[in-house]
Amino acid sequence: MKLKLTSSCLVPTANRHRLVRSLASRWAANGLLRTHNDLLRADNDSLWAGNDQSFADNDSSCMRNDPSRQDNDPSCARNEAFSMRNIRAFSLVEVLVVVSLMSLIVLALMAVFTSTQRAFRASVTQSDVLEGSRAAMELMASDLRAMTPSYGTYYYGAVNFSVTNNANYSDPLVQSLPGSTYSRSNLLQQVFILNHQNNIWWGVAYAVSYNSSGDFYSLYRLQYPTSGTNDPTGIFNSQTVQNFFLNPANGGSQLLSGVVHFTVRAYDTNGTWIPYGFAVGQTNSLKQTWFFPLVGGEAGLAMYSNAVPASVELELGVLEDRILQRAESRPTTALQAQYLSDKSGNVHIFRQHVSIPNVDPTAYQ
Repeated sequence: MKLKLTSSCLVPTANRHRLVRSLASRWAANGLLRTHNDLLRADNDSLWAGNDQSFADNDSSCMRNDPSRQDNDPSCARNEAFSMRNIRAFSLVEVLVVVSLMSLIVLALMAVFTSTQRAFRASVTQSDVLEGSRAAMELMASDLRAMTPSYGTYYYGAVNFSVTNNANYSDPLVQSLPGSTYSRSNLLQQVFILNHQNNIWWGVAYAVSYNSSGDFYSLYRLQYPTSGTNDPTGIFNSQTVQNFFLNPANGGSQLLSGVVHFTVRAYDTNGTWIPYGFAVGQTNSLKQTWFFPLVGGEAGLAMYSNAVPASVELELGVLEDRILQRAESRPTTALQAQYLSDKSGNVHIFRQHVSIPNVDPTAYQ
């Protein structure tokens, strides 16, 4: 700092020299004082760096007591920069732990969602099976209730009711029962029912197609003649009905898929299963009934003249759709049977007992 004296000063020369020396000494004292203050601030900065909490308190008090020092005092600026450098963040280990926990939570939620979706699909599948099977059972029961004796002659005349095993179905599907050493045999039978209304006669036939491509274990229905006829004699032995039994998809209407078991049992007026105790062939008890050999514990029969069952028991075994599709994808019949051999738990059994109103009691005397 330099002192500039002009001629405008009216102070005498002696006094002027004393004034200069006094000012110089004061400026020197002030300069020493500022140097001392700077050293104190540097010492304080080192103390604050060793103690974060005291540094933060001092910094906040600096700004609270004198806001103007924020711009004028460089120590406040240094304190603020230092406090920003000491803000803590998450470490890599902490981030990895959080990500792992979130992954476990997401996996648990996915497992719950998958099980819920599987249960929903199972319930939908079961509902479809129940709905379709009940509709097919009601349709067959309606056709059975309309059964009427034709009062024809012998087997090659008008057949009122016939139950035989499916054509070309020689090996029943055998399935093991869960939790047991026993097994069950699924049989497939074909049924013919003679119906009558006023002077019109027609026949209704049911059969299962089990080995056709794209038509795996499907139940079919045939009505012949479509518009009816006045003579019921040749309906059962017609080429249309017999071809339907050989190939149900030929002329028949598909009712239900996945039918691996279909049997029909006829009962007399006493509620006794008709084939029980009867010899194979024509019997004395029912002269208008012809019996066929037993297959899988079930006997086939054909009734004519005034003989019709007093009641009929229907039994239907329907396989779930997803199991049916997987079995159908197998290339051979042997592989299909092998896959279905342990899937008895996926077969839904339906049974219904139907009374025949047009039964003639004299046929059982």
